[in-house]
Amino acid sequence: MATLAGALWKIPRAVWWYLTELMGDTAYAKYVVHLKHHHPEAAVPTEREYWRARYAEQDANPGARCC
Repeated sequence: MATLAGALWKIPRAVWWYLTELMGDTAYAKYVVHLKHHHPEAAVPTEREYWRARYAEQDANPGARCC
């Protein structure tokens, strides 16, 4: 019974993980971990600064997207 409940709990967790990754909800947290690991001397931007810079970069270099 416990294994069935555990297996059933994995499905919503997997869906939640997929949606948060798809929408970019974890992007700032991953960026902070990257900065601390690879560039420990660099100042960590606030979340607001991070998103502004990210959107400015996307606008400046649109890459492959439909619009």
